[in-house]
Amino acid sequence: MAYAEYVGRAETREDRIDERLVEGLAATLGRPLPEGDLPPLWHWMLFQDWRSPEGLGPDGHPKRGGFLPPVHDLPRRMWAGGRLQFATPLRAGETARRTSTILKVDEKSGGSGRLVFVTVRHEIAGPRGHVLTEEHDIVYRGTEGAAVRAAEAAPDLPNAFTAALTPDPVLLFRYSALTGNGHRIHYDFPYVTQEEGYPGLVVHGPLQATLLAQHLLDHAPPGARIATFRFRGRRPCFAGRKLRLVGTLETPGSGGEARLETRDEDGATCMQAEATLA
Repeated sequence: MAYAEYVGRAETREDRIDERLVEGLAATLGRPLPEGDLPPLWHWMLFQDWRSPEGLGPDGHPKRGGFLPPVHDLPRRMWAGGRLQFATPLRAGETARRTSTILKVDEKSGGSGRLVFVTVRHEIAGPRGHVLTEEHDIVYRGTEGAAVRAAEAAPDLPNAFTAALTPDPVLLFRYSALTGNGHRIHYDFPYVTQEEGYPGLVVHGPLQATLLAQHLLDHAPPGARIATFRFRGRRPCFAGRKLRLVGTLETPGSGGEARLETRDEDGATCMQAEATLA
């Protein structure tokens, strides 16, 4: 099916940064309540799309169609990655406006069959001006083939700073609720194992990216902020299994470049990210 007519489609939405959402995400991530500017990637709590039960698909997402192309024949839908440029931070209590535009729709064939990639650009503005530009990559794929393939452990990164956690179903449930994400792969064990063929609850890609961004700031020079952030999911990781955060930072300070990864308990890379500091 051709989706060319969806390229260039745009929509605009407004939202308010509710203090309760900020408090909830801080508690969920085990972080202090931010004073002033929101940490990077916390904007993913905004512009939620809640539908009535008849407006949901079998995976818990809104039914296919509407703003995004109606890719009905590929049941697995994942957040594949993204690229962000940060300008002015948001703060609790402020209002924000997001304009979203479909940049491209690509159909490809891979080892797991047919794939459809959709790239959406988001421009967010707040009361103090332009906030960020984001390109969001979505991938649709079928259920043929293995949901997860074996992968070798990644090589050690020199001078890496590391941390570890074990995402549990409570973390995944709370993050889903705070971001308005009804995708059943994150909280419905019978669905994710029996329908989509994964071995357990899937840890959100945006959650991993948020953890990596904060991991970088925890090891960056005081006062540094993230200017650009790029991330790409390489393989899924699962609740109840150890997840390592790995990072390296070259030329610390303004313009410093960082390389970041999440790695599963076998040492395989799950998400890769690059960032620059300002």
